[in-house]
Formats: sequence, structure tokens, C-alpha cells
Amino acid sequence: MPEPVIVTEGLTKRFGDFTAVDAVTFAVEAREVVGYLGPNGSGKTTTIRMLLGLLRSSAGRAEVLGYDIDRETEAIRQRVGYMSQKFALYDDLTVWENLTFYAGVYGVMETGHLTDTLARVGMGDLHRERVADLPVGWRQRLALATAIVHNPRLLFLDEPTSGVDPLARRAFWDLIYELVESGITAFVTTHFMDEAEYCQRVGIMRAGRLLAMDAPSALKREALPGRAWDVRPADLLAALAALEAAPGVQRVGLAGDHLRVIAAADVEGAALAKAAGDGRAGVEVTPAEPSLEDVFLALAG
Repeated sequence: MPEPVIVTEGLTKRFGDFTAVDAVTFAVEAREVVGYLGPNGSGKTTTIRMLLGLLRSSAGRAEVLGYDIDRETEAIRQRVGYMSQKFALYDDLTVWENLTFYAGVYGVMETGHLTDTLARVGMGDLHRERVADLPVGWRQRLALATAIVHNPRLLFLDEPTSGVDPLARRAFWDLIYELVESGITAFVTTHFMDEAEYCQRVGIMRAGRLLAMDAPSALKREALPGRAWDVRPADLLAALAALEAAPGVQRVGLAGDHLRVIAAADVEGAALAKAAGDGRAGVEVTPAEPSLEDVFLALAG
């Protein structure tokens, strides 16, 4: 069986008295798309920076592509691609000049390969464009091109779709899966709950701790302590207060024009309707498909 491309055991990073990453243990197999989900400040970027050898760990151990993250950092950097939160592009240079610069860092000089890389991300006709003139979605694609120009086996993407519109986000995820089909493994951090649904497995981070890691469907099935319901009452705030006090209700919150309720498995919709209505008519209660946001809130307490 092939060795995992990433292995961590008790990986920890402290900054003085503050623990940014707290004893994280997981493995990533080849050709997986693994999402690292959590709010800003949860330790996602610090984890990636340790795996890249940009930060030394405080405790535990990790290997990337079989190399120790603290002792063999150069070997790791030559074999992985990294796309940071803030696209590290030069605005005054053209698309081609940016790609040529980053390719040179890895010793990649062949013009045909650079052309193929731009075509791979759908930018073959934009090589003469100045980066400052590009929309954010195209800058995102160019940043991805600079990260894969040396044909890495493993790609780290740190919140790559922040500030990008939903259509560009969807198109970018299509690109990720095209790369994975070609043999690349993708490790992607995000704070978008819906975006994590695209991943084959998802790790959920909070306050430096890895709360769970599994397929989205498995997390919804096993980590959620009950069933999800959508409740549409006449008076949202009154129903919210009533449901918070109702037996068997584990969590209730506003979700746009309705309430999302997580209740124990033995609680029926009729009981929720009665509690939310409190004698008033017009309460609609329907079973809901759990989301990763439901899972995150349940795990985070």
C-alpha cells in the first residue's frame, strides 16, 4: 500500500504561552482532496506553514512526501506547490513574466512547458495581460499556475477562494479536481462551510485543535448528535426562545427566514411545531439535510 503523502503525529506549534496548533494527528493519502475547515485563527495556516517547513514545530512530528518537516525542508519545498491566501503576484508584470519568474525559482525554463501550464488553468490567451488589470478570478488562476509550474506531487492551497465570487469559486474547484485526476494531491484550507462539501475528506479545526476528520457524509452521520429540522414559525424570535427551552432540542439558530434546529433522534416534528407555535397557528416543520456548519457547531460546542 502506498505511503501517505502527509503524516502528522501530535503536531504542535506554540508562540510563547499561546498554542496555535495543539497536538494535531492525521494522514493524507495520494490523490485525495482534503479540506481543512475552520474559522480564521483556528490554526489552519500555521499547520500548512509547518508542513512546508516555513515554521519549526514545537512538539510532535510530521512527514511530507516522506521527508521530515523540520530536518528536510528544502526537499519538501522542491516537491510541493503552495498557493497562499494573498496571491503572491507582481502587479506590474504580465501574466507570462510572473509565471516565468516563479518557474525560474524551480529551474523550469522550457517555454513549451510554461505555455502548457497557462493552458492548464485556462489562461493561454492572457499571457500578455498585466496582472494589475486582471479580475480577481483570473489572478487566482495565475497564482495556481505559479504553484504547479514545477509539476508538484502535492499542492497546498491556503484559503485560495477568499474574495472570489461564487462562480469563480466553483470554476476553481473544477480546476482542483482536474489536477487531482492528473495525479496531484490537494490539501485545501477554507472557512467556507459549503466549499468544504467539495472535498473527499474534511478536517474541522477550532482553537488549534483538530476536532474531527472524515468524509463530509460520515461527519454528518456520526458527529451530529441528533436530527436536523427546518422550522418556519410566524414569530421567529418567540419560537427561537421557546425551542431553546424545549426538551430534546440541542441547538437552535436563525437560518435566514427560518430556524435550524438540531434535536435528539427521538424528538418528532410535531413536538417541535407545538413548542415553536405555543398555541399559534402557522408553524411549518420539515426534516433537513444536515450541513457541515451543523457539524462544526455541534463539535465546537
